[in-house]
Amino acid sequence: MDRHELRKNGRALLAATLGMSAGIGLIGYINSVVAPYLLADFGWSRSQFALASTVTLLTILCIPLAGRCTDLFGVRRVAAVGIVVFPASFLVLSAMQGDIRLYFAMLAVQALLCTTTSATVYSRLIAENFQVHRGLALGLIAAGPAVVGAIGSPLLTALIDALGWRSGYLAISAFCALLGLAALLLIPPRRPAVAAQGRETRRAGKDYGAIVRSRPFWIIAASSLLCSLPHALSASQLKLMLSDRALSSTQAGFMVSVFAAGVIVARIVSGLALDRWPAWLVAAVGMGLPLFGLLILASSTADLVLIGFAVLLLGMSFGVEGDILTYLAARYFPLEIYSTVLGLLLGSVGAAMAFGAALLSITLAQTETYRLFMLISAAGVAVGSLNFLRLRTLG
Repeated sequence: MDRHELRKNGRALLAATLGMSAGIGLIGYINSVVAPYLLADFGWSRSQFALASTVTLLTILCIPLAGRCTDLFGVRRVAAVGIVVFPASFLVLSAMQGDIRLYFAMLAVQALLCTTTSATVYSRLIAENFQVHRGLALGLIAAGPAVVGAIGSPLLTALIDALGWRSGYLAISAFCALLGLAALLLIPPRRPAVAAQGRETRRAGKDYGAIVRSRPFWIIAASSLLCSLPHALSASQLKLMLSDRALSSTQAGFMVSVFAAGVIVARIVSGLALDRWPAWLVAAVGMGLPLFGLLILASSTADLVLIGFAVLLLGMSFGVEGDILTYLAARYFPLEIYSTVLGLLLGSVGAAMAFGAALLSITLAQTETYRLFMLISAAGVAVGSLNFLRLRTLG
């Protein structure tokens, strides 16, 4: 492996990795750990709490906006917004007194302003600086939140068990503030040529027309939407679902770490795979993984090994998605509109999470189990992963 490109652009790689590791990509791990404590303390119902994920509807607008702003103004300026707001939101959450509307409001603030700490923004540093090892570099930065989730989930669980969920939120706030500041200081200056492209893009006004007329865009967006339906479960209800299967709090917390480990492994492996094999093939295989995990979890099995394997598959699919969308955006579209395209694609994922959250709330209210939702999601994943194969004819 030629390591020159990795060494030359190490600062950009480190900045993006730290930024992602302290950004909104952590929210699924945080919510999965903290949710049972909030429900127990405040008496919120599971179906009521599931509606919290519908706030991700805001990301349908905010992620594309963050992407567009990044193309125009650069990573540093855009990321700075979320680096300040994200830690502050956890300070507010630590002071909650039981009104679920405040919880929803903070989720809305995170969706509105903290998408600026997502891959839509930070992955542009990789798209600008990497060619030969772009897949690997994207995998490394995307693995950041998963590493933090794998290590931090059991630590956060232990901290909350000892000191309460309020202390947990305060610790999260401090961690995100410190890493976010380090990332901001490390972001390299924007190259003049790239800045000039941004100014030209601002005047063009034709970018969105070119995007919506693109066949690859619609194939990728539709496939991503269908394959992302299970995220409504894994983003905030994973530990609750596992607790329903008579797993202890410690066992369920360990499974959250298994999920994170799956994300880490998949992001590195898929990054390497994207540098070696056709992206459409990697996408179809990787995005299809949750099909088997969902079917296992929808069964009545109580085997911890099987349950752990299913959770691992869910985590791996989550990890592959992060690499696939960023890579495909760079593969099929010019750099000057990279973040704009990626923002729209991730907006489709946000739409899937919002729809999935509403569907999860309805199915929980009707059946009081997660089984029906998992079966519906499995069908969506099957169709979406096969749809990626249509990219084969487009180069």
